[in-house]
Amino acid sequence: MSKDYSSKPIKHALPQQTKWRRFFKHLPAFFGLVLLFAAAIVIWRQLKHLSIHDVIASVKALPASSLWAGAGATFLAYAILTFYDGLACRQVKAKISWLKASFVAFCAYVLSHNLGFAAISGTAVRYRLYRNWGVPGQKIASIVAFCSVTYLLGTTGLVGIVLSWQPNTIPILSHYGTWFPRLLGAACFSVLLLYVVLSCWYKKITFFGHETELPGWKMALGQISASMADMSATALIIWCLIGPLPPETTLTFGSFLGIYLVSYTAGLVANIPGGLGVFDGAMIAALSPWLPVSHIMATILVFRIMYYLVPLILAGFLFASHEVLLRSKYFLPKNRLTEGSGQALREFEADFSIRAACVIQILLGIATICYALFAPLPTSLSSVYTFFIQISALLLIIFGVVLIAAAMGLMQRVLLAWRVSVLLLLFIEAILVFRHDSWFVCLLILSALLVLLPFRSSYYRRAYWRSEPHSPLLFFFLSLCIVSLIGLRWIAVNEHLGVIWWHPLLFDARLIKARLLMFCVLFSCFIGFWLALRKAKLHPYHWSTQSAALYACLAHDEPAEIIMEKLGVTPNGLFYDETKQAALAFVKKDFFVLAVGEPVGAAHKARAAILRLRDYALQENCMLAFLQSSDRFNELYNNLGLTCLYISRDKILFCSLEDFLMLKSYVEEFSKNNGSDSWSVTFQN
Repeated sequence: MSKDYSSKPIKHALPQQTKWRRFFKHLPAFFGLVLLFAAAIVIWRQLKHLSIHDVIASVKALPASSLWAGAGATFLAYAILTFYDGLACRQVKAKISWLKASFVAFCAYVLSHNLGFAAISGTAVRYRLYRNWGVPGQKIASIVAFCSVTYLLGTTGLVGIVLSWQPNTIPILSHYGTWFPRLLGAACFSVLLLYVVLSCWYKKITFFGHETELPGWKMALGQISASMADMSATALIIWCLIGPLPPETTLTFGSFLGIYLVSYTAGLVANIPGGLGVFDGAMIAALSPWLPVSHIMATILVFRIMYYLVPLILAGFLFASHEVLLRSKYFLPKNRLTEGSGQALREFEADFSIRAACVIQILLGIATICYALFAPLPTSLSSVYTFFIQISALLLIIFGVVLIAAAMGLMQRVLLAWRVSVLLLLFIEAILVFRHDSWFVCLLILSALLVLLPFRSSYYRRAYWRSEPHSPLLFFFLSLCIVSLIGLRWIAVNEHLGVIWWHPLLFDARLIKARLLMFCVLFSCFIGFWLALRKAKLHPYHWSTQSAALYACLAHDEPAEIIMEKLGVTPNGLFYDETKQAALAFVKKDFFVLAVGEPVGAAHKARAAILRLRDYALQENCMLAFLQSSDRFNELYNNLGLTCLYISRDKILFCSLEDFLMLKSYVEEFSKNNGSDSWSVTFQN
């Protein structure tokens, strides 16, 4: 006889272990925001007396010899970077040529540098490429771990050298004299020595309960050497761009290497694309005692073009070419992918495209604002064209802000954010065409559309505005935006700001009120659209006579009562997809959400129902599991990080291995309800 949980209260308390796990999960993001805020303060203090003309003049003043030396150092840095994956493939015995490993390393590191989320985006690229070449998933995970350890080893070695050679490089440690930094440097060398010694004597070690395979001592030395050379070559790019220093300058390459390591690590920890803002702020703060701020800004700008932008264009072209070749092979019958691998392929493409679209749209929003403010205009303008220029500049600035806000919704897979983004990009494209702007700028907008349009099905979540259209908070920020716009218009007319009204707004010290109103417009616009386009809170249907009847209508193959009786569980909630063509019953009890049976209804809407239940579990801080009678959706559950556990002939549990022990007692109870006093679990091979 099945057991009914619907009358029992639903508890919201989480185990203490789960709470701490979620706290540490969100700690890096909070730390990244703190770093970004601190960097913004540093940059503002340094640049408030600096004009953009000074930076442009400093860029033009860079000697050609410095530019050529920086380009050579860039080539050297990326050549060394290929050793990461080359050594990793040798270590895990993956049958991948050095050329292919170099291609993967180049694409993975360039895209992770520019997209941010280095641990995620770099792993995604590696999984995509290595999987296509037949490397098993376990070996890909080992390659990713090997590359991460290689980076940490090289950084540890360079920090040890800097602290031993230049003990006063880091200002925080300089207060303790030279002995303390050198002691830390010796500790860094001890860590490297311990790693090499362990690699000589042991093949595997257990670290915090996890068994780790160690390379041989030759491979360990190769890891340390490759990573140290890579970081040194990257720092050499900026050092070459700085150019010759005056003889009285005390800044040496060793001191600069320490500054670069601290700045790069801060940008990496912040998980911001390219360390934007954090890396720049740290470099400006550290180098300002030796160099003019305008020269530092010019050097960083050229460095970003050489090390980030140019390789990004090249890697994007190579990666896209590989995708075209792969898809052309897919249409050949002998190379057709299986249904399961095709599903995994689509899931990867969706995840990667969403992250790429989010970052590209943020950068595009910033670029749109800057372009509207600083783009050159025609010298002679008609009255009609003058009015259009004024309106178009304001629209481009506002559209740029909304693009940034919509990007946050894209990251949460909100459908309305996707629609708003596509609509705004089309409007921006139309404005640029009518303004007769550069074809290159128009091409950038089209490229962003190409990233968004093919993955419409990846955006399925409901927007907050659709659930709470009369929210007072939304009304307040959007009203503030409109009132500030009216006030800005009034000041522009009374102060006779002219056609290019934004130039005096930026540079005229008398217009402090107008600048404040412009800030209110942009800030309230961003907050308003961010609130409107974020994901809405999910509210499931309670399991009642009416919902059970609707569920039974969708369950064409088998009556609902038979499904519940077979699994021995009665649900207390129900989730539909957005169109209510598919449904998924579930039990919410204590700290977990357990789906009961497979989704019923339209087969093409089943995935949406599963994902909505996953979102609900995340929203309620609950563990997620699926108790089903078949493994039809095994591939999708694997993509969600769930493992297939065979409990009995007609009972299969999909859950995370970390959560399984906590779910064990409930699984036993479900099994006993079906007439069995004992149960066994078989892991899927």
